[in-house]
Amino acid sequence: MPTPPIVLTFAATDPSSGAGLQADILTLASMGCHPLSVVTGVTIQDTVGVDDVMALDAEWVADQARAVLEDMPVACFKLGLLGSVEAIAAIAEIVADYPDIPLVLDPVLASGRGDELATEDMIDALREMLIPQSTLITPNSIEARRLAFDEFDEDSPTDQESCARELLETGCEYVLITGTHENTPQVVNTLYHRDGILLADKWDRLPGSYHGSGCTLASAIAAGLAFGLGVDEAVKEAQDFTWQSLATAFRPGMGQFIPDRFFWARQQETND
Repeated sequence: MPTPPIVLTFAATDPSSGAGLQADILTLASMGCHPLSVVTGVTIQDTVGVDDVMALDAEWVADQARAVLEDMPVACFKLGLLGSVEAIAAIAEIVADYPDIPLVLDPVLASGRGDELATEDMIDALREMLIPQSTLITPNSIEARRLAFDEFDEDSPTDQESCARELLETGCEYVLITGTHENTPQVVNTLYHRDGILLADKWDRLPGSYHGSGCTLASAIAAGLAFGLGVDEAVKEAQDFTWQSLATAFRPGMGQFIPDRFFWARQQETND
């Protein structure tokens, strides 16, 4: 049997399986990829919020990645919560050895509840070491503003186009800014390139709050790239997959809804 496309994800665990490493694995598997996983940290969290994060030693992070990269052909990298400046530096060194492999960076800076998950030093490290190597970064509008400017303050531009332009100038190829945090009737996700806006897709704003929607979207894009799609095609397919996952989301706990990444399997069961 042919080997499915292999995607290597770097992320912290989430025991609720709503976000983080588990969300990446579920999404990649649902889209037909074989996920490899490098643990960057361990979190204490549930569907309500994140209580604590323990970052793994950077050498452990690097050794996990080197072991699987020397054994299997990886078609795409996906990066989420990375845990520490040292881990960011170690990962940047690893991916630099594989410049032909697409890299999707989901810059996780805070939880849905607002728990801070990245220090200013980590944001600086992302800006200096990983964003320049990224094929695509997928910040929400709040993350885009924090990442775009070294010292974001009241005088910094807040429009998404200015933020995207600043991020593109750091060296990444594409920026997808998601509009879930904006006060708009529909969610508008905008894909930027140095040539300008490539896509501005509008999606019905679903009721409720979702745990792991950003992880789902970035992982779904990585899956599309692993299958050989162009960035714009991968972004379109990933948005559709994510919206359907959210539209069929379930609420197993006391907090946010969890996307149903295997919605298609349950739909098939219903049809049967």
